[in-house]
Amino acid sequence: MKIGIGADHNAYEAKEELKRYVIDELGHEVKDYGTYSAEAVDYPGIAFNTATGVKNGEVERAILICGTGIGMAISANKIKGVRAAQVHDPYSAERAQMSNNAQVITFGAKIIGVDVMKLLAKEYLSNTLPEEILKERLIKLVQEKRKKLNMLKITLAKFLTTARRK
Repeated sequence: MKIGIGADHNAYEAKEELKRYVIDELGHEVKDYGTYSAEAVDYPGIAFNTATGVKNGEVERAILICGTGIGMAISANKIKGVRAAQVHDPYSAERAQMSNNAQVITFGAKIIGVDVMKLLAKEYLSNTLPEEILKERLIKLVQEKRKKLNMLKITLAKFLTTARRK
């Protein structure tokens, strides 16, 4: 699997170590979206570029790291169609994929250490939401939208009938 990785200056060293782990130990290909040094940088640009890479199919999933993980998650979620989840324990790493089909996870370098990041990355990358569940959710969503549309049609018809009487 091709994995995108990005970090701000608060997490540059953690990103470099995690990147090596994902390549050497987990056997994935990695595309590095920056930052490329410990010099101060604003994280939103890195999050946007990485999330856009996911959206455009450059990478299948991504890992973003900043001081808390919060800013990267918020920024990545601004890209339409991308779901980013901040994770901090094995259960949230698993559920990011298995419950939410998140394509991006985020870590806080000032919250958890690199060893924990490695554990969480392994957990997240080893899980895939089964296609059957995705199809079931999509069918349910379409059915709900159709119900709402039918309710709107009924409401509009009633309104138009009342308006014609007046």
